[in-house]
Amino acid sequence: MEISLLFLINSFSFGAAFILHGAPSPLHFRGTICSGQKPLAFVSSRQHHDDDRIILHSTSGGREGSPSFPSPLGGDGTGMGSSPVGGAMVPEYKETNAIMAAEELVKVQGDTLKTWSFKSSTIERVQVLMKTEGRPLNCNLDLWEGPDNNPTRMQVYIEDANVRPFNAIFETPGAQNAVAIRNTGTMEYPLQACVVPETQDTMAASGPNSLAAQVDTLAGSVVPRTVQGGAVFTKPFDPIVQSVQILLQTDGRPMNARVELLQGPNNQKQVVELYSEDGRERPFFAIFETPGSGNVIRIVNTATLEYPLTACVEPYMIDEDFVEEGGRGGFFIVD
Repeated sequence: MEISLLFLINSFSFGAAFILHGAPSPLHFRGTICSGQKPLAFVSSRQHHDDDRIILHSTSGGREGSPSFPSPLGGDGTGMGSSPVGGAMVPEYKETNAIMAAEELVKVQGDTLKTWSFKSSTIERVQVLMKTEGRPLNCNLDLWEGPDNNPTRMQVYIEDANVRPFNAIFETPGAQNAVAIRNTGTMEYPLQACVVPETQDTMAASGPNSLAAQVDTLAGSVVPRTVQGGAVFTKPFDPIVQSVQILLQTDGRPMNARVELLQGPNNQKQVVELYSEDGRERPFFAIFETPGSGNVIRIVNTATLEYPLTACVEPYMIDEDFVEEGGRGGFFIVD
């Protein structure tokens, strides 16, 4: 079987042809094409070696004169709304600021500690959200499970936590869990935070919009990248990508890593240094806001060679109204 995909990229005045010939099964590829103001993203797959069908799923809801396919990103392709893909529902993706607007925020002054305790064993995970009024954010974020037991801990830095609020999910199996946020900044740099728990009942009621569904959707939709101990993995994103979802896991061994959002050479906009005692039971899942251009996610496995990790880094939300400078059609992204 041979299939050719040809797209003309006006801004560079050349064509890009992708030829798939005798590719092994299963075959998956994903892309985004932008022309003018309307991006057209797709995911294709071939499940069996003897199956000649290539299935394209449009994530922009199609355009006039072209067929419309279900969106793997949900809804109209911007990540808003749920829609079925292959019989399964995908989560309704929401902006971090929109989630925080519906929650009661607690102010954590500089050099102070705030804790949230969860005694119920029905709480499977919690979502931790933090922001500032435009000032830098520096804090230590710990998950406590009993006395003197910190199975997960992070050091977080954000240059402007109003533009790039913090959004992460902590797995909390078992009982007697607590989340501790210590603002390591001075008195002039307070932050606002909230911790949203997810119980077994709320997870069942939310269905595809639950926190667990967000993690499972990312883990099941892409092939993870293995990052050996001491290695570095980077992935750039185009300006159309407004936020990025990151999932780090191990096979049950401890996980030590540093996740950075760069915008320009060594210009760190957000840094998270994390430790998890069990990267399979307690993986790292976070959403980084990526406004503007030149955004790059850099993942450093700070452990030794014996402790590799797997990374999934994918767009979370895209700006469907994005127009490239000069108003011309734009670029092509393939994962």
